[in-house]
Amino acid sequence: MAIYAISDLHLSFSSEKPMDIYGGEWINHTEKIKNNWKAMISEEDTVIIPGDTSWALRLNDAVVDLKWISELPGKKVLIKGNHDLWWNSVNKLNALFSNMFFLQNTFYAAEGYAICGTRGWICPGEDDFTSHDEKIYRRELGRLKASLEAAVNAEYQRIDNSGHSRMLGVLHFPPAGDILRGSGFTELFEEYGVNKVIYGHLHGKDAIEGGFKGIRNGIEYILASTDHLRNIPIRII
Repeated sequence: MAIYAISDLHLSFSSEKPMDIYGGEWINHTEKIKNNWKAMISEEDTVIIPGDTSWALRLNDAVVDLKWISELPGKKVLIKGNHDLWWNSVNKLNALFSNMFFLQNTFYAAEGYAICGTRGWICPGEDDFTSHDEKIYRRELGRLKASLEAAVNAEYQRIDNSGHSRMLGVLHFPPAGDILRGSGFTELFEEYGVNKVIYGHLHGKDAIEGGFKGIRNGIEYILASTDHLRNIPIRII
């Protein structure tokens, strides 16, 4: 039993939004993901999907994409991405599939770990950051704190034998525009003693190379965008 992650699937089975036009790893990417997923992941495993799951605008159209994910092995934990416009009532979403959990304001328990997260947003100090962005940023910080608090209340902040907590963080957006400066998101992860943080959103050579991947203040940050992973889910735990 293990925990894997892969972000930004950008599925479009019900729409005319093929990813092949972007070339590279996006050519036939759904078939590659499916084959790699089935070769690696069992029904007992958990897969984190950090946002931008479907191009659909409405839930009725997204269901075909979500069903495709549901039929793959394992339990899936999803958070909202900036393109997931179909995402509405989390209670309604969580009633759709028995092996898929849509994470918002709480946590998901897997393999003795608490998976905590939220969509995230661009952070103060980034280009063109506006008062509107500030409002969304603050709201997302609140949602992340609620998720982390729920895990703490369930006693997942205890330290394991390696000296780490049993908490994993998930964002769709990068945790900070400037990792050296950090953000409210990195501060919360550090405050709550999170073990690892998985995120997506970044595509293309320059963006991927600029995304932080490594250890900062004791926390490992992992970029899980599907093109970065070459359509192969990454093992987290």
